[in-house]
Amino acid sequence: MNVIAILAALGLEQWRAFRWRAAIEQLFVRYARTLERKLNGGSAEQGSVATLAAVAPPVLIAAGVYFALDAVLPPLALVWNVAVLYLLMGFRRFSHAYTAVEAALKANDLNAARRALAAWRGVAAGELSSGDIAKLAIERGLMDSYRQVFATMFWFAVLPGPAGAVLYRAAVLLAQEWRGEVKGADTTPIALSRSVFGRPARALLWLLDWIPARLTALSFAIVGDFEDAAFCWRTQAKSWSDETGGEHAGIVLASGAGALGIQVGGSIPTLGGEPHVRPDLGLGDTPEADLLPSAVGLVWRALVLWLLLMLLLTLANWAP
Repeated sequence: MNVIAILAALGLEQWRAFRWRAAIEQLFVRYARTLERKLNGGSAEQGSVATLAAVAPPVLIAAGVYFALDAVLPPLALVWNVAVLYLLMGFRRFSHAYTAVEAALKANDLNAARRALAAWRGVAAGELSSGDIAKLAIERGLMDSYRQVFATMFWFAVLPGPAGAVLYRAAVLLAQEWRGEVKGADTTPIALSRSVFGRPARALLWLLDWIPARLTALSFAIVGDFEDAAFCWRTQAKSWSDETGGEHAGIVLASGAGALGIQVGGSIPTLGGEPHVRPDLGLGDTPEADLLPSAVGLVWRALVLWLLLMLLLTLANWAP
């Protein structure tokens, strides 16, 4: 049942992306902001209450509808699973931006590539070189594929109905919304309050990421250069700080870069003139435009691997 739901959702998403997906996520974000305004007193305890109040309703609704439909007519429960997964996961969520960056780089149009990357990441691209743009696009593509496909698939398979997928995507949105950036001299009361208030949401996401991040990294290693991926995972992942996405992001990126034989991370120019220095991940040269399709191929091969394993597990459960 899970494999059928995932295949159907991915097929529908490739056929036609759900246009209102971003709008529905924005409704949840607005709800999270309302909870923050009402409950944020600058303590982690209040953040825990807000996190529970944010994730419980959608998770309970997703599970409740699934069990109700399954009790009446099981095929309706499958349709519900497909509908929720269609809303939550898929490559088309980021592939358009990735393709736009790739096309602009192949046309040697750096300005268009910078605009596409800036719109995708939500961060000004500055005077990035073609290598920097390709590197950042691969980083974002690997992380988006993890967040929106692999981790969502994992929790969908673990918890009943679509409850796990809803829980994971809600945790991602909360952790992003309540991150409370506190960098350098930015220690204003508002930034500090949001950082403390959002700590339980970030802790929840850290727990939810622990297993699927490692499974995704292992998948990249299996379908890519295993030796380099394992080496980079073992020696480089922990250097990826919370400011750059945390250890779990480091695991996914280090393994992915090692599997591709490229190097990501490193120094990135900024609009202020001072480069943003990040740890190096991977082995090899900085990627260029011609390597962007290789990253997409790595993700697709890993996805096929996951689907085959899920199919084998399903057949094993059905065997007498």
